[in-house]
Amino acid sequence: MTLSWIDGVPADALSLKDRGLAYGDGLFETILVKAGAPLLFERHLQRLTLGGRRLALALDLSLIDSECRAFAAQMGEGVMKLIVTRGDGLRGYAPVTGAQARRMLQASPAPVYPCENAKQGIRLFPCRTRLAEQPLLAGLKHLNRLEQVIARGEWHDGEHAEGLMRDTTGRLVEAVYSNLFLITGDVLLTADLTRCGVAGVMRAEILVLAEQMDLPVRALDLYMSDLRRADEVFVCNSVYGIWPVCAFEQLNWPVGPVTRKLQNLVRGLLDI
Repeated sequence: MTLSWIDGVPADALSLKDRGLAYGDGLFETILVKAGAPLLFERHLQRLTLGGRRLALALDLSLIDSECRAFAAQMGEGVMKLIVTRGDGLRGYAPVTGAQARRMLQASPAPVYPCENAKQGIRLFPCRTRLAEQPLLAGLKHLNRLEQVIARGEWHDGEHAEGLMRDTTGRLVEAVYSNLFLITGDVLLTADLTRCGVAGVMRAEILVLAEQMDLPVRALDLYMSDLRRADEVFVCNSVYGIWPVCAFEQLNWPVGPVTRKLQNLVRGLLDI
């Protein structure tokens, strides 16, 4: 049986009344575990805390912290998925007053990606699925991931490792399960995520690393014209680190020096 806990005890069954199942009423974090320790865990907890405030979820963060660390110690290596929902509810959208949040933990083996993804770079697929704007949910790792599910179903070949997603106005936002960065001249560009998109944990780490490198950073609205002008492009997340992007449709980029430097720094954070 796959290692899994619900509310701190081993379990692999969920109530049909759970609002996460019925409405996507909750949050999740995908956390890399090495040597029994959850990596970048403080950043994951920070994002979870923000999500809890936005969704008015009563989260016992001390309990979540201790459970996650105990679970990670038991699993040893792999990927730990933390899901927090509003718990059981009645039929209808109105949340039950005083409902206790439910905590779920599941262990999975670490994914095995081709080493070429990190070394030589990847090709991005042009996703047709667009991201809807919802500022209240922007940045959060909430459970409503249907846009990403549909987008990931758009390609089935081995040529593309990720897909580029835009919002309904055509702005570049992110990849399907990664954040997007462009390097133009000596400036690091990333999408403004105040309307939609996920504020990734690795994205936050890279912004700090860029500041330490005295690399100017701008978070702004990005368009296809910015992609065409970029000198380097890369995507990132908290499991694989950084993948250089070498191609998108007819566009091509080298794996540049800034991407390589950030990639080497990130490897140290993830012990990869």
